[in-house]
Amino acid sequence: MATTASGMRADGTIATSHKRVIFASSLGTVFEWYDFYLYGSLAATIGKQFFTGLNDTSQFIFALLAFAAGFAVRPFGAIVFGRIGDLIGRKYTFLVTIIIMGTSTFLVGVLPGYNTIGVAAPVLLILLRLLQGLALGGEYGGAATYVAEHAPNGKRGLYTSFIQITATFGLFLSLLVILGTRLGLGGDTFDAWGWRIPFLVSALLVAVSVYIRMQLHESPVFQQMKAEGKQSKAPLTEAFGQWKNLKLVILALLGATAGQAVVWYTGQFYSLYFLTQSLKIDATTANLLIAAALFIGTPFFVFFGWLSDRVGRKPVVLAGCLIAALTMFPIFKGLTHFGNPAIEAAAANAPVVVTADPNACSFQFDPVGKHTFTSSCDVAKSVLAKKGIPYSNAAAPAGTVATVKVGDEVIDSFEGTGLDKATFTAQSKAFTGKLDDQLKTAGYPAKADAAQANYPMLVVLLAILVIYVTMVYGPIAAWLVEMFPTRIRYTSMSLPYHIGNGWFGGFVPTIGFMLVAWKGDIYYGLWYPVVVALMTFVIGLFFVRETKDVALHD
Repeated sequence: MATTASGMRADGTIATSHKRVIFASSLGTVFEWYDFYLYGSLAATIGKQFFTGLNDTSQFIFALLAFAAGFAVRPFGAIVFGRIGDLIGRKYTFLVTIIIMGTSTFLVGVLPGYNTIGVAAPVLLILLRLLQGLALGGEYGGAATYVAEHAPNGKRGLYTSFIQITATFGLFLSLLVILGTRLGLGGDTFDAWGWRIPFLVSALLVAVSVYIRMQLHESPVFQQMKAEGKQSKAPLTEAFGQWKNLKLVILALLGATAGQAVVWYTGQFYSLYFLTQSLKIDATTANLLIAAALFIGTPFFVFFGWLSDRVGRKPVVLAGCLIAALTMFPIFKGLTHFGNPAIEAAAANAPVVVTADPNACSFQFDPVGKHTFTSSCDVAKSVLAKKGIPYSNAAAPAGTVATVKVGDEVIDSFEGTGLDKATFTAQSKAFTGKLDDQLKTAGYPAKADAAQANYPMLVVLLAILVIYVTMVYGPIAAWLVEMFPTRIRYTSMSLPYHIGNGWFGGFVPTIGFMLVAWKGDIYYGLWYPVVVALMTFVIGLFFVRETKDVALHD
């Protein structure tokens, strides 16, 4: 049967050769997400290797900041590579991004730690994360544009949903490699040096990816536009320098990708950190739980992509944002109930309350590890934060020494300002010992008890979060591609996508745990994704148009 320049046959389906092209594009993107997600999956382990000069709380938060650094630069990658993709073509941009991503990931695997080269270790780590973010910023928009420009009318949601699966497959693959390595070497060996192996494996994956990308043909829509002389000579100016298109970029960000992003990163990353950091579930078990949820939920990417071809992109994505925002708190409380019921029972029967002068309480984030928080409030909250103990706050008169109430027992903190190091250390040890004894008596566990956990229910709750991810993420590529004209499509769609996912989404774990450390409420960090998801629902509902029936040939 004859095939048109667009790759569509007379019966409206995609030719076999183009299906192979779409598969090759998607598979290469899986490997690129694998590289990017390795760091996120190993943030706690990497924090111990590269940020050992910091206190425990700052160590984990700074490790998350290094993870977020890769997201922070994604919009810049979108601008750089989006422009190249609109000027030169989709195929060659793919090759550049995959090489940068793979090389950066491999170098993380051979980078010496803090104990070997000191502060240079975290600096180099963050530089490599920035390179990864730049590469990914140019990857997604090209892949989504490329696949959409091959798809027949009425099936763009379905076909681009396979690109959406690549992010989850990349995370799933990274979790499997991490689990296999951890189980094969043992936990101590893995934490010491075995964590490097998944990063080194990327050298093989990047070789496969480059080979796959070399087999690709240029997008038929791009070729047709080029042949007709309709290419943009200044994609950045057209995309962002003209209000008509810039308005669409802003609406795409606030009314589509911002909410989609926070739902996605809450369901796939914040949930993982919540299991390990707040509920004290061991890392191997937490990774297995997330992997099981991903396995269950992943087919729904295709379902919701297909559904968006029937009912529209807008209702599916916005419904996902709304439902997720309304149910995040009960789902995460359910994770506590089924994952670590002992901490739930202890918090109910013997709640912890910090009573202190609010003006004496600092926002305890120390990125360079040089500041010591010495007020009585800071001392009390620091100890509780390190132990992952949920607590509430009560105000005390100015000048009052902070106290920690565990159930009916009250333990006095101490004012450490002005004490020499030895005296401060001794008093901290004494205070921590008293607090440990009372927390143990009240039933607060140091680690989750596997015998008490209900793993099937944990998988169900985590799978629900993943299904929310598939609702908002499955149709998003088709929605963004259809919003913008071919001549500036790569540039235009890439920026709102990567600001949304790089900034709004990528900072979910960091902002969430900083809020938890600030307030003491282990659920307080959820307010960030809930508010952003509701914002997107409102703006998307009233200001963003439906696009499922638009033509891509302009």
